Amino acid sequence: MNLTKKNKQQIEEILSCPECGSGHLSKDYSRAELVCSGCGLVVDQDIIDHGPEWRAFDNEQREKRSRTGSPMTYTIHDKGLSTTIGWTNRDAYGKAIPTKNRAQLYRLRKWQRRVRISDATERNLAVALAGIDRLASGMGLPRSVRETAAMIYRKAALKNLVRGRSIQGVTAAALYAACRQCHVPRTLDEISVIAQISRKEIGRNYRYVSRELALKLMPTTPKDYISRFCSELKLSNNVQAKTLEILGHAVNQELTSGRGPTGLAAASLYISSVLCGERRTQREVAEIAGVTEVTIRNRYKELAQKLDIHVVM
Repeated sequence: MNLTKKNKQQIEEILSCPECGSGHLSKDYSRAELVCSGCGLVVDQDIIDHGPEWRAFDNEQREKRSRTGSPMTYTIHDKGLSTTIGWTNRDAYGKAIPTKNRAQLYRLRKWQRRVRISDATERNLAVALAGIDRLASGMGLPRSVRETAAMIYRKAALKNLVRGRSIQGVTAAALYAACRQCHVPRTLDEISVIAQISRKEIGRNYRYVSRELALKLMPTTPKDYISRFCSELKLSNNVQAKTLEILGHAVNQELTSGRGPTGLAAASLYISSVLCGERRTQREVAEIAGVTEVTIRNRYKELAQKLDIHVVM
Protein backbone atom coordinates (compact mmCIF):
# COMPACT_ATOMS: atom_id res chain seq x y z
CA MET A 1 0.00 0.00 0.00
CA ASN A 2 1.45 3.37 -1.06
CA LEU A 3 1.21 6.13 1.56
CA THR A 4 1.22 9.80 0.70
CA LYS A 5 3.58 12.21 2.42
CA LYS A 6 0.70 13.65 4.45
CA ASN A 7 -0.42 10.20 5.69
CA LYS A 8 3.16 9.29 6.68
CA GLN A 9 3.44 12.51 8.65
CA GLN A 10 0.17 11.82 10.49
CA ILE A 11 1.32 8.29 11.42
CA GLU A 12 4.66 9.61 12.71
CA GLU A 13 2.87 12.21 14.82
CA ILE A 14 0.56 9.62 16.39
CA LEU A 15 3.53 7.34 17.22
CA SER A 16 5.29 10.08 19.22
CA CYS A 17 4.18 12.65 21.75
CA PRO A 18 3.84 16.15 20.19
CA GLU A 19 4.72 17.74 23.55
CA CYS A 20 7.92 15.91 24.61
CA GLY A 21 8.63 13.74 21.54
CA SER A 22 8.54 10.51 23.56
CA GLY A 23 7.63 7.32 21.71
CA HIS A 24 6.25 5.59 24.82
CA LEU A 25 2.50 5.89 24.33
CA SER A 26 0.09 3.74 26.33
CA LYS A 27 -3.54 2.97 25.54
CA ASP A 28 -6.05 3.42 28.34
CA TYR A 29 -9.06 1.42 27.12
CA SER A 30 -11.15 2.25 30.21
CA ARG A 31 -11.14 5.94 29.12
CA ALA A 32 -10.52 5.30 25.40
CA GLU A 33 -7.45 7.54 25.45
CA LEU A 34 -3.91 7.40 24.10
CA VAL A 35 -1.64 8.80 26.82
CA CYS A 36 2.07 9.70 26.78
CA SER A 37 3.93 7.81 29.51
CA GLY A 38 6.56 10.56 29.74
CA CYS A 39 4.60 13.77 30.31
CA GLY A 40 1.04 12.47 30.72
CA LEU A 41 -0.38 14.31 27.71
CA VAL A 42 -3.55 12.84 26.17
CA VAL A 43 -2.41 12.41 22.57
CA ASP A 44 -5.66 10.98 21.22
CA GLN A 45 -9.12 10.17 22.56
CA ASP A 46 -12.10 8.01 21.61
CA ILE A 47 -9.76 5.30 20.37
CA ILE A 48 -11.19 2.00 19.19
CA ASP A 49 -10.45 -1.25 21.05
CA HIS A 50 -9.72 -3.84 18.35
CA GLY A 51 -9.53 -6.74 20.84
CA PRO A 52 -12.28 -9.30 21.57
CA GLU A 53 -15.35 -8.27 23.49
CA TRP A 54 -14.96 -11.26 25.85
CA ARG A 55 -12.50 -11.93 28.65
CA ALA A 56 -10.54 -15.11 29.39
CA PHE A 57 -8.66 -15.97 32.58
CA ASP A 58 -6.77 -19.06 31.36
CA ASN A 59 -5.72 -20.74 28.12
CA GLU A 60 -8.66 -23.18 28.14
CA GLN A 61 -11.23 -20.37 28.31
CA ARG A 62 -9.39 -18.47 25.57
CA GLU A 63 -9.56 -21.46 23.23
CA LYS A 64 -13.25 -22.09 23.95
CA ARG A 65 -14.33 -18.49 23.42
CA SER A 66 -12.21 -17.72 20.37
CA ARG A 67 -13.99 -17.83 17.03
CA THR A 68 -11.05 -18.34 14.72
CA GLY A 69 -11.29 -22.13 14.37
CA SER A 70 -8.97 -24.87 15.56
CA PRO A 71 -5.20 -24.22 15.47
CA MET A 72 -2.93 -25.73 12.83
CA THR A 73 -1.55 -29.15 13.79
CA TYR A 74 1.09 -31.40 12.25
CA THR A 75 -0.70 -34.56 13.40
CA ILE A 76 -3.12 -34.34 10.42
CA HIS A 77 -1.82 -34.76 6.88
CA ASP A 78 -3.35 -31.47 5.69
CA LYS A 79 -2.41 -29.72 8.98
CA GLY A 80 -6.09 -29.44 9.90
CA LEU A 81 -6.72 -26.60 7.42
CA SER A 82 -9.39 -28.38 5.36
CA THR A 83 -13.10 -28.57 6.00
CA THR A 84 -14.51 -31.54 7.89
CA ILE A 85 -18.16 -32.63 7.78
CA GLY A 86 -19.18 -33.87 11.22
CA TRP A 87 -21.02 -37.11 12.03
CA THR A 88 -23.66 -35.64 14.33
CA ASN A 89 -26.43 -35.49 11.65
CA ARG A 90 -27.45 -32.06 12.91
CA ASP A 91 -27.53 -28.70 11.15
CA ALA A 92 -26.01 -25.39 12.24
CA TYR A 93 -28.97 -24.71 14.55
CA GLY A 94 -28.68 -28.06 16.34
CA LYS A 95 -31.79 -29.52 14.70
CA ALA A 96 -31.78 -33.13 13.51
CA ILE A 97 -31.39 -33.54 9.76
CA PRO A 98 -34.42 -35.19 8.11
CA THR A 99 -34.06 -38.85 7.18
CA LYS A 100 -34.57 -38.19 3.46
CA ASN A 101 -31.47 -35.94 3.40
CA ARG A 102 -29.14 -38.21 5.36
CA ALA A 103 -28.19 -40.31 2.33
CA GLN A 104 -27.06 -37.16 0.54
CA LEU A 105 -25.07 -36.07 3.61
CA TYR A 106 -23.42 -39.50 3.77
CA ARG A 107 -22.28 -39.14 0.14
CA LEU A 108 -20.93 -35.67 0.90
CA ARG A 109 -18.89 -37.05 3.78
CA LYS A 110 -17.52 -39.86 1.59
CA TRP A 111 -16.40 -37.50 -1.16
CA GLN A 112 -15.02 -35.06 1.38
CA ARG A 113 -12.72 -37.81 2.74
CA ARG A 114 -11.61 -38.66 -0.79
CA VAL A 115 -10.81 -35.14 -1.93
CA ARG A 116 -8.73 -34.45 1.21
CA ILE A 117 -6.17 -36.99 -0.06
CA SER A 118 -4.97 -36.06 -3.53
CA ASP A 119 -1.98 -38.37 -4.19
CA ALA A 120 -0.01 -41.33 -2.84
CA THR A 121 2.26 -39.10 -0.72
CA GLU A 122 -0.68 -37.62 1.18
CA ARG A 123 -2.21 -41.09 1.56
CA ASN A 124 1.03 -42.38 3.08
CA LEU A 125 1.19 -39.37 5.39
CA ALA A 126 -2.43 -39.79 6.48
CA VAL A 127 -1.92 -43.48 7.35
CA ALA A 128 1.35 -42.79 9.19
CA LEU A 129 0.06 -39.85 11.24
CA ALA A 130 -3.04 -41.81 12.22
CA GLY A 131 -0.70 -44.61 13.37
CA ILE A 132 1.37 -42.17 15.45
CA ASP A 133 -1.78 -40.83 17.09
CA ARG A 134 -2.95 -44.37 17.88
CA LEU A 135 0.40 -45.34 19.44
CA ALA A 136 0.61 -42.13 21.46
CA SER A 137 -2.94 -42.62 22.76
CA GLY A 138 -2.14 -46.18 23.79
CA MET A 139 0.90 -44.98 25.74
CA GLY A 140 -0.78 -41.90 27.23
CA LEU A 141 1.70 -39.44 25.71
CA PRO A 142 1.04 -35.66 25.79
CA ARG A 143 0.16 -33.52 22.78
CA SER A 144 3.67 -32.07 22.48
CA VAL A 145 5.16 -35.52 21.88
CA ARG A 146 2.59 -36.28 19.16
CA GLU A 147 3.34 -33.01 17.37
CA THR A 148 7.11 -33.66 17.56
CA ALA A 149 6.72 -37.23 16.28
CA ALA A 150 4.54 -36.03 13.39
CA MET A 151 7.14 -33.39 12.49
CA ILE A 152 9.96 -35.99 12.53
CA TYR A 153 7.97 -38.31 10.25
CA ARG A 154 7.17 -35.43 7.86
CA LYS A 155 10.89 -34.64 7.55
CA ALA A 156 11.67 -38.33 6.97
CA ALA A 157 8.99 -38.57 4.28
CA LEU A 158 10.28 -35.38 2.64
CA LYS A 159 13.77 -36.91 2.35
CA ASN A 160 12.37 -40.25 1.06
CA LEU A 161 13.62 -42.13 4.13
CA VAL A 162 10.38 -44.14 4.31
CA ARG A 163 10.93 -45.79 0.92
CA GLY A 164 11.73 -49.48 1.34
CA ARG A 165 10.70 -49.52 5.01
CA SER A 166 7.41 -50.31 6.69
CA ILE A 167 5.25 -47.39 7.77
CA GLN A 168 4.71 -48.98 11.18
CA GLY A 169 8.45 -49.27 11.81
CA VAL A 170 9.21 -45.65 10.89
CA THR A 171 6.26 -44.28 12.88
CA ALA A 172 7.36 -46.22 15.97
CA ALA A 173 10.92 -44.93 15.50
CA ALA A 174 9.67 -41.34 15.11
CA LEU A 175 7.61 -41.67 18.28
CA TYR A 176 10.60 -43.05 20.21
CA ALA A 177 12.77 -40.15 18.99
CA ALA A 178 10.05 -37.65 19.94
CA CYS A 179 9.83 -39.11 23.45
CA ARG A 180 13.56 -38.64 23.93
CA GLN A 181 13.51 -35.15 22.42
CA CYS A 182 10.64 -34.01 24.67
CA HIS A 183 12.19 -35.62 27.79
CA VAL A 184 9.25 -38.02 28.19
CA PRO A 185 11.29 -41.24 27.87
CA ARG A 186 9.74 -44.55 26.92
CA THR A 187 11.73 -47.72 26.44
CA LEU A 188 11.91 -49.62 23.17
CA ASP A 189 10.13 -52.53 24.84
CA GLU A 190 7.13 -50.35 25.77
CA ILE A 191 6.80 -49.03 22.21
CA SER A 192 7.35 -52.53 20.81
CA VAL A 193 4.42 -53.93 22.81
CA ILE A 194 2.01 -51.17 21.69
CA ALA A 195 3.19 -51.12 18.06
CA GLN A 196 3.43 -54.94 17.84
CA ILE A 197 6.80 -54.64 16.11
CA SER A 198 10.05 -56.22 17.18
CA ARG A 199 12.39 -54.16 19.33
CA LYS A 200 15.20 -54.78 16.84
CA GLU A 201 13.28 -53.27 13.90
CA ILE A 202 12.31 -50.15 15.85
CA GLY A 203 15.92 -49.63 16.95
CA ARG A 204 17.22 -50.07 13.41
CA ASN A 205 14.74 -47.56 11.98
CA TYR A 206 15.44 -45.12 14.82
CA ARG A 207 19.20 -45.18 14.22
CA TYR A 208 18.69 -44.66 10.49
CA VAL A 209 16.23 -41.77 10.86
CA SER A 210 18.23 -40.01 13.58
CA ARG A 211 21.42 -40.29 11.50
CA GLU A 212 19.87 -39.02 8.25
CA LEU A 213 17.95 -36.17 9.93
CA ALA A 214 20.90 -35.30 12.21
CA LEU A 215 18.75 -35.39 15.34
CA LYS A 216 20.66 -34.15 18.39
CA LEU A 217 19.34 -36.47 21.09
CA MET A 218 20.98 -36.87 24.47
CA PRO A 219 20.95 -40.34 26.04
CA THR A 220 18.29 -40.92 28.68
CA THR A 221 19.28 -40.94 32.34
CA PRO A 222 17.79 -42.95 35.24
CA LYS A 223 16.35 -39.72 36.72
CA ASP A 224 14.05 -39.35 33.70
CA TYR A 225 12.08 -42.46 34.70
CA ILE A 226 11.71 -41.85 38.44
CA SER A 227 8.61 -39.65 38.35
CA ARG A 228 6.63 -42.07 36.19
CA PHE A 229 7.72 -45.17 38.13
CA CYS A 230 6.79 -43.54 41.46
CA SER A 231 3.39 -42.56 40.11
CA GLU A 232 2.61 -46.05 38.84
CA LEU A 233 3.81 -47.65 42.10
CA LYS A 234 1.81 -45.08 44.14
CA LEU A 235 4.86 -43.95 46.12
CA SER A 236 5.12 -40.64 47.98
CA ASN A 237 7.26 -37.60 47.22
CA ASN A 238 9.66 -38.61 50.00
CA VAL A 239 10.51 -41.82 48.14
CA GLN A 240 11.00 -39.88 44.91
CA ALA A 241 13.31 -37.35 46.60
CA LYS A 242 15.32 -40.15 48.25
CA THR A 243 15.65 -41.95 44.91
CA LEU A 244 16.97 -38.84 43.19
CA GLU A 245 19.44 -38.37 46.05
CA ILE A 246 20.75 -41.93 45.64
CA LEU A 247 21.07 -41.49 41.89
CA GLY A 248 22.95 -38.22 42.43
CA HIS A 249 25.52 -40.01 44.60
CA ALA A 250 25.77 -42.80 42.02
CA VAL A 251 26.47 -40.29 39.23
CA ASN A 252 29.18 -38.59 41.33
CA GLN A 253 30.93 -41.95 41.85
CA GLU A 254 30.48 -42.89 38.15
CA LEU A 255 28.36 -45.94 38.92
CA THR A 256 25.88 -45.21 36.09
CA SER A 257 28.27 -45.55 33.15
CA GLY A 258 27.69 -48.69 31.14
CA ARG A 259 24.47 -49.51 32.98
CA GLY A 260 20.92 -49.49 31.64
CA PRO A 261 19.01 -46.43 32.90
CA THR A 262 15.81 -48.35 33.65
CA GLY A 263 17.66 -50.96 35.69
CA LEU A 264 19.42 -48.32 37.79
CA ALA A 265 16.19 -46.37 38.24
CA ALA A 266 14.34 -49.53 39.38
CA ALA A 267 17.11 -50.56 41.81
CA SER A 268 17.41 -47.11 43.40
CA LEU A 269 13.62 -46.89 43.65
CA TYR A 270 13.50 -50.27 45.38
CA ILE A 271 16.14 -49.14 47.91
CA SER A 272 14.29 -45.88 48.60
CA SER A 273 10.96 -47.64 49.11
CA VAL A 274 12.54 -49.85 51.77
CA LEU A 275 14.36 -46.98 53.50
CA CYS A 276 11.23 -44.78 53.59
CA GLY A 277 8.99 -47.53 54.92
CA GLU A 278 6.91 -47.88 51.73
CA ARG A 279 8.30 -51.23 50.68
CA ARG A 280 7.55 -52.58 47.21
CA THR A 281 8.65 -56.04 46.15
CA GLN A 282 11.29 -56.54 43.48
CA ARG A 283 8.68 -58.16 41.26
CA GLU A 284 6.36 -55.13 41.47
CA VAL A 285 9.18 -52.74 40.61
CA ALA A 286 10.42 -55.02 37.82
CA GLU A 287 6.98 -55.17 36.17
CA ILE A 288 6.65 -51.38 36.17
CA ALA A 289 10.22 -50.75 34.97
CA GLY A 290 10.18 -53.47 32.31
CA VAL A 291 13.33 -55.21 33.61
CA THR A 292 13.97 -58.56 35.28
CA GLU A 293 14.24 -59.16 39.01
CA VAL A 294 17.81 -60.36 38.50
CA THR A 295 18.77 -56.97 37.07
CA ILE A 296 17.25 -55.19 40.06
CA ARG A 297 19.10 -57.47 42.50
CA ASN A 298 22.45 -56.97 40.75
CA ARG A 299 22.10 -53.18 40.61
CA TYR A 300 20.72 -53.05 44.15
CA LYS A 301 23.70 -54.94 45.59
CA GLU A 302 26.15 -52.81 43.65
CA LEU A 303 24.57 -49.52 44.79
CA ALA A 304 24.28 -50.65 48.41
CA GLN A 305 27.94 -51.74 48.49
CA LYS A 306 29.47 -48.76 46.69
CA LEU A 307 27.34 -46.09 48.42
CA ASP A 308 27.50 -47.81 51.84
CA ILE A 309 23.71 -48.07 52.20
CA HIS A 310 22.43 -50.42 54.88
CA VAL A 311 19.03 -51.79 53.97
CA VAL A 312 17.14 -53.86 56.55
CA MET A 313 15.40 -56.64 54.67
